[in-house]
Amino acid sequence: MLGEERAAAKSDEDRERLAKFDVTAHRGGRGLRPENTLPSFESGLDQLVTTLETDTGVTTDGVSLIWHDQFLSPESCRRADGKPYTMENRVFTKDISSTEAQKTFICDKVHFGQEQKNDLSLSPVAVAFAKKEGLMSPYVPTYAGQLFQFVNFYVEYYRTGAGKNDPHAKERAENAARVRFNIETKIMPEGIPGDDGHKNHTVGPQAFVDALCGAIEKAEMVERAEVQSFDFRTLILIEEQHPKIPTYYLTGPTKMLTSAWVPEQLRATADAR
Repeated sequence: MLGEERAAAKSDEDRERLAKFDVTAHRGGRGLRPENTLPSFESGLDQLVTTLETDTGVTTDGVSLIWHDQFLSPESCRRADGKPYTMENRVFTKDISSTEAQKTFICDKVHFGQEQKNDLSLSPVAVAFAKKEGLMSPYVPTYAGQLFQFVNFYVEYYRTGAGKNDPHAKERAENAARVRFNIETKIMPEGIPGDDGHKNHTVGPQAFVDALCGAIEKAEMVERAEVQSFDFRTLILIEEQHPKIPTYYLTGPTKMLTSAWVPEQLRATADAR
């Protein structure tokens, strides 16, 4: 653990190096809790990570819903009413509202190894937050604005709330009060297959920008949030319309910036950056 390494540091050089080390909880720490859920983010904060990494789509009501795939995956999610939920009747983020998503789905399935658990006794802050917000489960799909609220709730839970006497309360509250957010827009340019092997099933770049950046600014998290994407159109729009929010351009073996992906005028802008 990084905390143990920092405590064991014997020189000023080592202490300074470890103080600057960024520990990121990928999808909230999917190896320990079902990914991209409030309990997963709680687990990341419990581990004193310095960055929470997550992914977003956009719902019918223009909310930046947190999920990795373009649809709520049956591998992770189930219907609260017990009806079958499979790839054949999967629901895409763009086809459901955030309110409907939280009333319909519970994403608590474990499938990532023996260390991954969905035991709610391990997530007291998520349980308390869900009760306060009237959520049917801490494992309902969450969204960017709600994640920011949850992190603030986590801070107060350990500062003055039910967790104030926990032996780790002080360090958890202090760390969560400054944790950063690395948020990806899960949109692929037209003509490029999405995660499910089909064409892109999302709203357009501007809708992503409006939903996510609007949530970041409303929560006053501009100084703590950054947006990354394989879709350069989204990032360019953010730089033009929300210049205070940092952007990161992602590339990979099958996701490279090419003329097939981005219009020429956007390509020129990206190259100039």
